[in-house]
Amino acid sequence: MKLKNSRFIDLFAGIGGFHQALSKYDSSCVFASEWDKEASRVYAENYGIKPHGDITEIHESTIPPHNILCAGFPCQAFSISGKQNGFNDTRGTLFFDIARIANYHKPEILFLENVKNLIRHDEGRTLKTITETLDNIGYNAFYKVLNASNFGLPQNRERLYFVCFRKNLLIKDFTFPSPLKTKISLKAILEEKPDIKEIKREDIFMNAEKVYLEEENIPNRPIQIGRISKGRQGERIYHPNGHAITLSAYGGGIGAKTGIYKVDNKLRKLTPRECARAQGFPESFKIISSNSQAYKQFGNSVAINVLDSILSTIEIKLDTINNSEPLLLSE
Repeated sequence: MKLKNSRFIDLFAGIGGFHQALSKYDSSCVFASEWDKEASRVYAENYGIKPHGDITEIHESTIPPHNILCAGFPCQAFSISGKQNGFNDTRGTLFFDIARIANYHKPEILFLENVKNLIRHDEGRTLKTITETLDNIGYNAFYKVLNASNFGLPQNRERLYFVCFRKNLLIKDFTFPSPLKTKISLKAILEEKPDIKEIKREDIFMNAEKVYLEEENIPNRPIQIGRISKGRQGERIYHPNGHAITLSAYGGGIGAKTGIYKVDNKLRKLTPRECARAQGFPESFKIISSNSQAYKQFGNSVAINVLDSILSTIEIKLDTINNSEPLLLSE
């Protein structure tokens, strides 16, 4: 059983973070679903596949057989920035569409991503419901919170990842990848001549800057060096020798969605291309939306370097299985 040349489906596909990661294994995407029309347009432009729309309206029998089900299912229902209604929120119940499709097709692997807050939402009952559901439909589920900052991306982005193996694979333990020792600063991915407006305000307050110049002293975390107004979300200023804050699809403030950074003695947000780099997208990735839409798309996406590391660990685990047969598709 190998990841190479496998078939996968991409649910809640966004702009294709999972697609980027699995394409490195020559895996084929046989179905994608995304209800945001602008994100769907970007997906089609980059991968040549037009995603289907609302997954709740798609019958599982119409989805092609596949080996891997990928889904960065909507997180607003569980996010600390939202109302945290969980399964009382329609977006929260979309997990059960994943379960419905997995129960019908029985792919060998489920690869899922959500916000860190899902672990403690409703005092752990939401996570328990998810893991019990996966167990009931025949999967051994493993999960862990990983931070993109520890996997070669200059962005503080903690997310919860699930790797679930079909029970007949007899994989009863799984260890997620350990943090890499890579040091990288936000400065390393900044554009040389960014087309971005400088932020000018009278209510800017700067701290004494603690600048990290030596590579060994670069901290894999954001370095706040000032604020605008009262320093609420979207009003904090960071140094580019540290990491970016978590990219967000929503949020307010003058630095909404990317944060504010002091670059070449000027204050500015990140550009869409810099956001793409902070999420691990290659330079060949086509950004065709407005800045506003692009910020939303990258804020909703998955950190590709983290997916890469997890997939490498999955591949190693699969190699330990005493099974040289190719993946078997459920009919």
